Amino acid sequence: MLKNQDDKKLKHAKIIVQMLKEAGFEAYFVGGCVRDFVRGIMPDDYDIVTSAVPDDVMDLFGRTYAIGEKFGVIRVVEGEYAYEVATFRRDDKYEDGRRPRKVHYSSAREDVLRRDFTINGLLMDPEKNEVIDYVAGRADIEKKIIRTIGKPDSRFEEDYLRMLRAVRFAANLDYEIEPDTASAIEKNASNINKISAERIQEELNKIMTCEGARRAFELMLQTKILRQILPEIEKMRGIEQPKRFHPEGDVWEHTMRMLKLLPRLEDRHEAEILAWAALLHDIGKPQTRTEDEQGVHFYGHVKRGEEIADSIMRSLRFSRRQREMVLNLIHYHMVFMNVRKMRPGRLKRFLRMPYFNLHLELHRLDCLASHGMLDNYEFCRQQLEKLAAEDLYPRRLINGHDLISIGYEPGKTMGLILQKLENEQLEGRIKTRDEALAFVEAHWQK
Repeated sequence: MLKNQDDKKLKHAKIIVQMLKEAGFEAYFVGGCVRDFVRGIMPDDYDIVTSAVPDDVMDLFGRTYAIGEKFGVIRVVEGEYAYEVATFRRDDKYEDGRRPRKVHYSSAREDVLRRDFTINGLLMDPEKNEVIDYVAGRADIEKKIIRTIGKPDSRFEEDYLRMLRAVRFAANLDYEIEPDTASAIEKNASNINKISAERIQEELNKIMTCEGARRAFELMLQTKILRQILPEIEKMRGIEQPKRFHPEGDVWEHTMRMLKLLPRLEDRHEAEILAWAALLHDIGKPQTRTEDEQGVHFYGHVKRGEEIADSIMRSLRFSRRQREMVLNLIHYHMVFMNVRKMRPGRLKRFLRMPYFNLHLELHRLDCLASHGMLDNYEFCRQQLEKLAAEDLYPRRLINGHDLISIGYEPGKTMGLILQKLENEQLEGRIKTRDEALAFVEAHWQK
């Protein structure tokens, strides 16, 4: 499995295992990296488990950080990479739905048996290229099944966030959740509210920025978790839209199609903002739908959507900056229908908005998930290619000092003058300093 692999991160991970074994300890790769190897995929990260206790690990390696020493977890820096090295352990009863009351150092087998899902319970000796499987994890990988290690109720009672993790793994890997595990999720769905909003947000961010976002929401719907954490999304179902613009169907189907089309952005922050904007851009439609002889209408759905989205993001403890960015995307998502009618100045201000790349991408997804017409999207792209930076951000022809020197007093009026001047430049009506001065003196008294 590891033959012909020269990845630097893998190389340094193997060095850590080798050093632990040379010092007389057991050591293995564990979890997701082993699952990926079994699936024939190169892992992004490597976790290591060992019989060495934290003090032994810190004595053995030069650069270490005690990130969870109480639970036997030490971060080891090898080369330019950091790895979590954890001591084999078994856990006492979980009292806070997240962490055990106390841990006991134990054996490799006991360490595996405390983990969440069989596909994450595999150990690997990278020197022998050998997988150790105490939980039939390899068989479940072959069957493409998400199954808890032990009784599902017990595993979820230890940490109810594992229910969302089951959904994420199933969606991301395109696996099925084993029936008993799925039944336990549905039975315990309301207990997800015992988990902190911050942890739920973090798990949802992973769900929405990985492969399978649409399927994850469909699984959350089936297992009754969605109505617990995002009931406003479930209310999109059955909200029919005008077929002329939305031949795909109701608001739920439109939104799910957008999630499926989400691109994989390199910038994690931007990826999360775009994903949440896609999920929430039409969140106001269920509350604003009306129908008359002219057809179906959603008057005011953008404004109502901003209010609902703000409430959702506050409850999930998003930062103020994150909320503002998502609300801004929602606010402007309907403006694209008017871009070809805009005056030059307004169009340029629109195109130079912060994070316009996300506005444009949200519009593209919105179109592809409905009528499929990209006319306005292509128009904006063409304008961006045609317009130079000087066109979008024209150099000031005069400034505040110039206005003072010709007799204008500092204050709000001066700011208004400079704003109006910039708009005239954007419209192409003023191009020189003399024209700017003449415009000011013609419109404002000193």
